Amino acid sequence: MFAVQFDRFGPPEVLSVGPFPEPHASRGEVRVRVRAAGVSPVDVALHAGRSPSAGQVALPHIPGLDAAGVIDEVGAGVTGVAVGDEVFGVVDVSRLGGASAEFAILRFWAAKPASMSWEQAGAGGTSIETATRVLDLLDVREGTTLLIDGAAGGVGSVAVQLAIARGARVIGTGSPDNQTFIAQLAAIPTTYGQGLPERVRALHDGRVDLALDVAGAGSLPELIAITGTAASVVTIADFTGPQLGVRLSLGDLGGEPNGRHGLAIAAALSEEGRFRLPLQEVFPMAQAARAHAFAARGPRQGKIVLTVP
Repeated sequence: MFAVQFDRFGPPEVLSVGPFPEPHASRGEVRVRVRAAGVSPVDVALHAGRSPSAGQVALPHIPGLDAAGVIDEVGAGVTGVAVGDEVFGVVDVSRLGGASAEFAILRFWAAKPASMSWEQAGAGGTSIETATRVLDLLDVREGTTLLIDGAAGGVGSVAVQLAIARGARVIGTGSPDNQTFIAQLAAIPTTYGQGLPERVRALHDGRVDLALDVAGAGSLPELIAITGTAASVVTIADFTGPQLGVRLSLGDLGGEPNGRHGLAIAAALSEEGRFRLPLQEVFPMAQAARAHAFAARGPRQGKIVLTVP
């Protein structure tokens, strides 16, 4: 098969497209012929050698965690799907083969709704499951007011919509260039950085119940001040959180898939017209290095995707 791959760590130029051994579905897995695959900051950090996982990666390695495609192999013990079904999900990160390839192994998945394009579905897996995990952890529900610090990126833009679908009111921070984008997601936009508590009070005269830090930009003391307690704040990006009493939620997307439910929820909301996966840029697989270079820059407004011929 053909695949994006790197055999050494470095800048996006280390990526190339070439032949790679085909993976095959094992027990509890499906293999898809990939139609689209996401490019995330995690992928960029990995090929650059900055990821904590870099030391565990066997080279050459195919990047990419998220994929959408058509099932062409079904592993033992898998029920409810068949060859030919259209699905989207997350790869088994313990394997050599990632998502940016002709074929990919999905560890968990959901049926792709007709309302999602291949590009949207291919970019959604980890962001949807991460957002669902932290909203569950915060117990976001109807009537909650939630502040999301970093609302324009891949996880933040998804978390905004999933929280609103639960009946929450959402305030989202972003750069000045992202204010219109955040408002289009139906959140109340504001800028991040110094003076955040004062800006939030000017926008919302009631209580802010919960806060989610997606950006990891050092805002945790302000988020604690806004909500009144560290117990009401969760971060997925600031490793100093536990020192402040803030829960740090990382999650193992390559682990046991039982209990994952975010993909199916997002698919149902998409069919109802209540969820869309924002796309910032789409590249053909042959331009993978360009796509990764683009992903390394900001500001982010949704997801970056590779399409597979």
